[in-house]
Amino acid sequence: MNLPLFIARRIYGVEDDRKKVSRPAILIATAGVAIGLAVMIVTVAVVLGFKHTIRDKVVGFGSHIQVLNVRAVSGQGALPVCMNDSLINELKAIHGVRHVERYTMTQGILKTDQDFLGVVLKGIGPEYDTSFLSENIVEGQLPAFNDHNPTPGNPNSKDNPYSIVISQTMASKLKLKAGDLVYAYFIADHVSRLAFRISAVYQTNMKRFDDTFCITDLYVANRRNGWKGDLCSGAELLVDDFEQLEQTDKHITDAFTHKGRLDSQGNTLTSVTIHQSYPTVFQWLDLLDINVWIILGLMVALAGFTMISGLLIIILERTQMIGVLKAIGARNTLIRHTFLWFAVFIIGRGLLWGNVLGIGIVMLQKATGLVRLDPQTYYVSEVPMELNLLLVLLLNVATLIISVLVLIGPSYLVSRIHPARSMRYE
Repeated sequence: MNLPLFIARRIYGVEDDRKKVSRPAILIATAGVAIGLAVMIVTVAVVLGFKHTIRDKVVGFGSHIQVLNVRAVSGQGALPVCMNDSLINELKAIHGVRHVERYTMTQGILKTDQDFLGVVLKGIGPEYDTSFLSENIVEGQLPAFNDHNPTPGNPNSKDNPYSIVISQTMASKLKLKAGDLVYAYFIADHVSRLAFRISAVYQTNMKRFDDTFCITDLYVANRRNGWKGDLCSGAELLVDDFEQLEQTDKHITDAFTHKGRLDSQGNTLTSVTIHQSYPTVFQWLDLLDINVWIILGLMVALAGFTMISGLLIIILERTQMIGVLKAIGARNTLIRHTFLWFAVFIIGRGLLWGNVLGIGIVMLQKATGLVRLDPQTYYVSEVPMELNLLLVLLLNVATLIISVLVLIGPSYLVSRIHPARSMRYE
């Protein structure tokens, strides 16, 4: 039988004794552990929510990896690649690649009778994964995107316009809504005009996207760039596991760049990851990890400090009991272990209430969006939270272990207590 555990359980279970000086100390120690764990759970949930929400928004517009003309990356202008079926199948066959979709970028000006706005039109085809766009539509409905001419006839006619998806920011500036007609002007060798019907309005709260990007048919963007056939700006690749993004990109590099793989028109291909396309965004997200470690350290220190204070008070109040145990032959080690087990019971109760409080706050925020944010500053309109049960379990285990370890030193106080004097102690 584990005698220290037995004694600690009996002491902890005696309500009358806990109504003395030690009761407030136990309550404070329990509250310290509970508050510390709850804050850690909420902090980790907020950081995970922010990182994954912002990452998903960036990936929604830029995918995980882009395969494009190497000269376009070096800033030599809008240069196409020939993304035919053979090349697309090769990309799909690369380990880690989940989906391949074509895209084309072109620039234009949206104009109404009162105002105009420079935009980037992103043309996408029928194979494009529109799940991200669908989740962020605030008005209207996404059209069926095409890689061929969906509206044969005169494209300048308001009776036969192309489909376009614009942002809420653009709609507000130009005073437009879903269903309205808008003209886009393109400047190349000459000025041309196309008529568009606004099929839907999206809002991501990512300023760099909402201020710039419109979505239209792949055919339309290719036509503005003067590209025909299988030519396009490149292919966007979605990977199976974002954590293996760099490894998947290496597979692409090995398959194309190192082997000198060219498209059917002799263009050299290269790949660019989402980290390389938007480095500042991901650097900002990485900085959040530093904040997490600081908060975790402070909360563990809070739990440890309250437990040390509580344990010292309990030991001083139990001085007479310690003297009796020593008088009947109990060693210091047995008494120390008894109080450490007693501390484990207190920490356990604190962990229980900390989990209830922390997980409760996370679930409440996820269900109600109670805490709101300025989307222009934080990219989201409410605090995003993501509950990871494995991390919650690790936080519980780490808090328990660290709290017990910091109590080992104070527990040696029992060795300073003399049996004869302690039994007269009140």
